[in-house]
Amino acid sequence: MWKVLLVEDEVFVRESVREIIAWEELGFTVSGEAGNGAEALDMIRRDAPDLVITDIIMPEMDGVELLRRAREEGYGSRFVMLTCMSDFEYVRQAMEYGASNYILKLSMSVNSLRETLRKISNELLKDGDKRGSSPALVQVKTGTDERNTKGLQPLLHEEITSHPEIQKILQYIHAHYPEDITVKSMSQYVMMGENYVSTLFKKKTGQTLIHYLHRVRVNQAVQYLCHSDLPVYEIGNRVGFVNDNYFIKIFKRLTAQTPSQYRQNQKSKPEPVTI
Repeated sequence: MWKVLLVEDEVFVRESVREIIAWEELGFTVSGEAGNGAEALDMIRRDAPDLVITDIIMPEMDGVELLRRAREEGYGSRFVMLTCMSDFEYVRQAMEYGASNYILKLSMSVNSLRETLRKISNELLKDGDKRGSSPALVQVKTGTDERNTKGLQPLLHEEITSHPEIQKILQYIHAHYPEDITVKSMSQYVMMGENYVSTLFKKKTGQTLIHYLHRVRVNQAVQYLCHSDLPVYEIGNRVGFVNDNYFIKIFKRLTAQTPSQYRQNQKSKPEPVTI
């Protein structure tokens, strides 16, 4: 069962949310309740719920500040915000911090809440499947010559952040690396501000989004160089570099060799580099 924390200063609203849904049927259980953001943050620290359903406007600590603090402390709980029509500036801030959805209190119904829970359940299931198949580890077998993977060495046993929006971006990059990927397009993808995504990505991964993208592309290029006879320019194009010279420049920066040199050196090895 996915654990849910309900956060709402109005007791009757909290009780209504708890009572109108058969949580277990959707794979959830209400593991805790809080009357304000400060109390909720303590409960998140103790119990790390999978989902937090929280009012936006509350005493002591509002829902946006609760979300921000939870993210700063590394908690990846999904957040759904309960809001009124006049709270949309807060909603915008919450979405920038990575809230999954919001529900208008006045129009909240069994159907709208069930639909939101189904969406969250699907996201949690996908994340669980991907963690189970170890997407959080990017591994490179390098053989005995350390020169061949000089620039790729940071990819060894790399821990991927559990922050849900950054995790989405990382997964997107690995699935769509040949496409035109920018900080702007990824910000739109996770519905967060461009500057915020850029700063958060660097904070959580230790590198810029574009540098990470380059490493993924070069890793894929290594596979083509070792396991195909494709010309260098075509390999560059296949992994997302539209300019040959730029591909060679980035490849050399990360491996200390040109693609042609890398391929030639690998021919003399009994076990080529694999990912």
